[in-house]
Amino acid sequence: MTLITLGLNHKTTPVEMRERLAFTPENMSRAVKSLSELECISEAAILSTCNRTELYCSSKPCDNTQNDRQLVEWFSQFHGFSANDLSQHLYLHHDAQSIHHALSVASGLDSMVLGEPQILGQMKQAYAHANEMGTMGAMLGKLFQHAFSVAKQVRTDTEIGSSPVSVAFAAVNLSKQIFGELDGLTALMIGAGETIELATQHLHSKNIKRIIIANRTVERAQGLADKFDAEAIALPQIPEYLHNADIVISSTASPLPILGKGAVENALKIRKHKPIFMVDIAVPRDVEPEVSKLDDVYLYTVDDLQEIIEENLQSRQQAAEQANEIIDAQVQAFLDWQRSLTVVDVIRDIREHTEELSQQVLDKAIKQIAQGKSPEEALNFLARTLTNKFLHQPSIELRQASLDNRHDLIEYARSIFLNSDSDSNTKNKK
Repeated sequence: MTLITLGLNHKTTPVEMRERLAFTPENMSRAVKSLSELECISEAAILSTCNRTELYCSSKPCDNTQNDRQLVEWFSQFHGFSANDLSQHLYLHHDAQSIHHALSVASGLDSMVLGEPQILGQMKQAYAHANEMGTMGAMLGKLFQHAFSVAKQVRTDTEIGSSPVSVAFAAVNLSKQIFGELDGLTALMIGAGETIELATQHLHSKNIKRIIIANRTVERAQGLADKFDAEAIALPQIPEYLHNADIVISSTASPLPILGKGAVENALKIRKHKPIFMVDIAVPRDVEPEVSKLDDVYLYTVDDLQEIIEENLQSRQQAAEQANEIIDAQVQAFLDWQRSLTVVDVIRDIREHTEELSQQVLDKAIKQIAQGKSPEEALNFLARTLTNKFLHQPSIELRQASLDNRHDLIEYARSIFLNSDSDSNTKNKK
């Protein structure tokens, strides 16, 4: 049974094409069922995110070239592309490469943001959906479960996820370094764009006590506030609320500063000089540079954060090297498990074959007793015939091995059929 991964991601395909090749929640069930029904496919799961679309399959005994062609054609036709137009954007992995890829994806090593944790949850959703649709079998199920386990080990044994590498996360992480726990604090968020939303989400997840969102358009601020149980105000209201803020994060498109030195000084007086942590992510800046000269204000700009992010990226890169060592070892562990399945199949086949022979000979022995032969004669017949039948084919193969100078096979046979106990018994008899 072959494992196959076919996919595309942010490295191979532009975003406008990735959008057209993603599977939607509405067509995902139909897609994974259709994929599993292909002639050579026995198990199937689909991972589809904004940055990647991947088909994970195990195949029946078929030619790999036929498998690959069939998957590319199916993927192309499902999305209305020609296989020729699509193939240049696709990657194909088989067996060990497919295993390595799955473990890397789950661990965040193949993500746009190195080490990001969201992809693991998305892989778990793909696994659960394939299970629900009945397209996840033993082989693919083991691969996904192994990937989840390895991702956990990577996060536990390396620093891959400990350093923030987004502006929003870096800003919140700095606030934690300054204040410690945030559950008794108030944050003033200025703006309502993507960065502010991400920062608000991070703050909300840290159980901050109060969030105030100020924006030029109050309706936009209110829409964001509703998501995080926050308050919405207009930009002109900022001086009324600024003294409440322990944390201020600003990211607007304003051509002029929104927070001046005078407004911050007034807020500090009301606060009795209790510190304020400010992050100005905007370009041009939202906070007048002179604010940084005030006592009890910690002001960071986007350039300051960028330096932190660069350092953290280097730290994550070092952790990624450690993670790859873990993944290489775990790929081998999975391959060992696969090989063990072959042994299980062989043992089962041998057992079924010997049981069938035993039953045939036993039936004949019973028949001899029914025809008047003594039990002793029937038992002798049973023992002699079973010995001959069990050793007939091995004897033929061993004679041929001797003619072919396959001494390795002869030694294997000795270790299988003549164990140490029987050797010691023989010596004792002598």
